[in-house]
Amino acid sequence: MKVNKHAEVKHKSHKWKDAKGKRCRPPVSSSNVNSSPVVISMVKDHQESVRKKPSVKRLKNKVKSVSNHKNGSSESGIKKTHAQANGSSVFTIDNDSNDSQDWKEYSQSVHGNGMETSDNTEDVRRGRLEGEALHHCAQRDDRQNRTVLVMQKDQTLCFRGKCLLTCLYGRVEVMGFTIEEGQQSYSLFSPASHCPLSIRGLESIRALESRNEASHILQKYLPQASRKKLLKSITTNSSIILLEPIETPMTRFLSSFPDLSELFNLPMVRWQICSHLTEIMSAVLDTPLNGLGMIPLDSNIEGLKMSKSYRHALNTVVSVCKGDIDGCPVILVCGTKNVGKSTFIRVLINTLLNYTASVEYLEGDLGQTEFTPAGCLSLLTVREPLLGPPFTHQQTPDHMIYYGQSSCDSDLDRYMESLKSLWCRRSQTREAPIIINTMGWVKGFGFQLLVDMIRFFPVSHVVQLSHSGILQCPALTPDFLRTANGFQTHPPAQTALDEFTESHSPPRIYSHIGVQAEFQGVGSQGTAKHQRSNEQRDLSLLAYLSQLQSPDPGPVRPLHSLTPYQVPHTAVVLGVTHCDVVPSHTFHATTGSLVGLCCLAEKVSSKGGPVFLSQAPICPCVGFGVLRAIDMARGLYFLLTPIEPSVLRKVNCLLLGAISMPPCILTTQPGIDVEMPYITTKYSFDLTGAGKLRVFKGMTRPSFVYSSLC
Repeated sequence: MKVNKHAEVKHKSHKWKDAKGKRCRPPVSSSNVNSSPVVISMVKDHQESVRKKPSVKRLKNKVKSVSNHKNGSSESGIKKTHAQANGSSVFTIDNDSNDSQDWKEYSQSVHGNGMETSDNTEDVRRGRLEGEALHHCAQRDDRQNRTVLVMQKDQTLCFRGKCLLTCLYGRVEVMGFTIEEGQQSYSLFSPASHCPLSIRGLESIRALESRNEASHILQKYLPQASRKKLLKSITTNSSIILLEPIETPMTRFLSSFPDLSELFNLPMVRWQICSHLTEIMSAVLDTPLNGLGMIPLDSNIEGLKMSKSYRHALNTVVSVCKGDIDGCPVILVCGTKNVGKSTFIRVLINTLLNYTASVEYLEGDLGQTEFTPAGCLSLLTVREPLLGPPFTHQQTPDHMIYYGQSSCDSDLDRYMESLKSLWCRRSQTREAPIIINTMGWVKGFGFQLLVDMIRFFPVSHVVQLSHSGILQCPALTPDFLRTANGFQTHPPAQTALDEFTESHSPPRIYSHIGVQAEFQGVGSQGTAKHQRSNEQRDLSLLAYLSQLQSPDPGPVRPLHSLTPYQVPHTAVVLGVTHCDVVPSHTFHATTGSLVGLCCLAEKVSSKGGPVFLSQAPICPCVGFGVLRAIDMARGLYFLLTPIEPSVLRKVNCLLLGAISMPPCILTTQPGIDVEMPYITTKYSFDLTGAGKLRVFKGMTRPSFVYSSLC
């Protein structure tokens, strides 16, 4: 049987086709990238082509089922029992129901409409949901502003924006985490600063037994006319999800800054590079999803791309965690910068949460932290999936130490001692796997720190990511470690594991897993807006400060309008972690800055004035605050912080680090008629020493070279 192909869409007076004869978009010359009228015209033409519905001849006969050869379904009359992941209940399917058989034939025949032959059924179901397909498999309730989407196995929806996802029937997967019917709703964040998220349909645990069951599921969320249209897209193994708009204090606070107003949207005004233009042209701008704050992307834009070695590493580690008798494998993830370590860890944590209630996480990357503002080393337990970039899931760790810098090159010993201190605070029960994140510094001293970490901690697996088919540093195999020099350890491979383990048995032999990352732009820092590392550090800090906002909907309150805490000078000690500052200048350095709220073991003793630390301590940190002002006359610090008063009473130390406040906090202060505080224009970068000092890591200082020669 044959059907008519979609009507060809003309772009101006030309028919653009690719090498296979399929319709495609017109090529974009580099000269037009920065031309706004040309780009706007192209976007409008693309929108018109999306709106134009194809002319499809409906099939008269039913399409043959393809489930037998694809899924290997059992014969009629046999009951199947399936155990769902994430602790869901078990379902039993009775396949000999007449109603069920009629429903299967109906759903497969309807879903077959528009196909050339029954052999192509599975191919049509797979792939990206885009364009006209979204109008057939999604229906929106305009009154409640929500959309119900039907997905088949292996169909994907790649999008920008944010939404609240609820699985009404079946199963879908996002970033390795399986979301099933009966579970809670999950927030999905896909901002322009990171790789777009994808929702992938999975095979349902049980099949829909009748058309009435499918209609009953939709009845609560769609009016009758929309239900009738959507039922035509539902098969016995479809997954049905509910998508709703979401707004949180974090998103409201970030959107209040002009430079971040387009963070969860496509950059429709600024086309600075070709990648932004490509994403704009790939946006499907007329679908039932757009009104929710979601912008679907077509197949020209890739979501998360996993190489073969990437998948192998995930499967290996997950299999070990599922079958480990102790239940506590220790996985250290390392690799150079911009190779995808953080994304790999998020997918690994999400996948593990399908089988275990929690995963422990030790943060060793000061510059790109996952759950806290930059400059922190932390240990925490993850119980919820990570369905967005780091700034969307900021949380308070179980244990945290404020190092105060985005790199540890100025004090390597304090970095290692801080990690050891966190490890000692870990629960001795060790019922959950633990993942150790590391820095992207894999040269010189940075590589030596990796060697030390493998020796100090009882690592069971080392996952080493690289790119371009080569290793950016030596492979950290057990054989290599026997002769490698660390910063604090040296061969023979005598380790410090006895310090952390109950028994004095020799260290376990760990497994080394190599991963070759193959995504676009691997090995290089993103150049688009919000993709640079310093911008992402600002986003994490802004997300943390958004906790100062009210959880109730309403206008965003700027920080200068909030009431601060009053802290006496004699109640806390003030210290600087990253440089030497004379006491008379310390107040000038800390005013209007971010400070870590720490707890020293020693009691603060004062003779009536402020107390200053002579060196940076290694002590617990409970959170952060903004030292808004200092009243010298009354001896008070004015502190803004989201920390609860009961926890704040334990704080006796304020640590100033090199993590600065985001510029938008200071430059955007609405409601101030006078000169903005903390900002000056009387500064010249032409003066000698006025610019930032550049530090070259991994290079031996001249004094060490001289001493070694002597």
